[in-house]
Parts: sequence; structure tokens; C-alpha cells
Amino acid sequence: MNYFINGLEMNPPTNMNLVMETESKNGAKFPRDYKEFIVHYNGAVGTVGNTYIHLWAIDELEELNEGYAVREFADGLVIFGTDGGGTAYAFDTRYEETTIVEVPFIGMDLDEITKCSDTFTGFLEYLASLTD
Repeated sequence: MNYFINGLEMNPPTNMNLVMETESKNGAKFPRDYKEFIVHYNGAVGTVGNTYIHLWAIDELEELNEGYAVREFADGLVIFGTDGGGTAYAFDTRYEETTIVEVPFIGMDLDEITKCSDTFTGFLEYLASLTD
């Protein structure tokens, strides 16, 4: 994972209790490697490959998901970041195994999601593979 996060400016760490509390409030089971990343860095901003990414701090998830009306437009998704433009990155919690997906902010709809990966490391690899 470290290879992919070199271009990111990290936030200060948080604690696992807050991560687990956020999972519980959102009915989610975050990927293990995401939880480890968040505990150590609690979000980040910068680039992965050529892709800009803003990974939200764990304590912002609930408020930002509420602000974007995610439950109204795409119930089952928990957005955790953005490309700074029209794309949101989210956990798809509708199935037994949580996956990481991308969805447009405008026209947010479960029919518009694209699966990125089952793991946070795989998600970072996905971002690194994108070209402008």
C-alpha cells in the first residue's frame, strides 16, 4: 500500500473505536486494510498515480453522507472520498462482502456504480491505473 500513498498528504491518526462506531452507525463492514489506513492517517488528499483523491476523515463520513443525501439517492452506499470533481468513492454495503465502488455525485444512482475493488489496496491500485 505504501507505494500508492506516496503522493498523499495525510491527516493525523485516529483510533479504532471511532472507526468501529462509524461502521456500526452506517451498517457497514469496512475492508480491513481501509480500517488500518484510517487509524494511521484518518484521511488524506493528493494523488494516486495521476488521479486526484480526497479521502475523508472517519469523523466526517456521517455528516458528508447525510449532506449528499446518499441514503435517499443510493441507499447502501457509504461515500468515503471523492476525485474533487463529479466522482464519489464509496463502500457498497448491500451485500455480505463490502466492495469499493465509484458513483457520479450528480445523478447518484445504484445503477450508475462501477466496482473498483474488494480491498482498499486494490482500490488504490485501481486509481493508479487510471489515466487522464
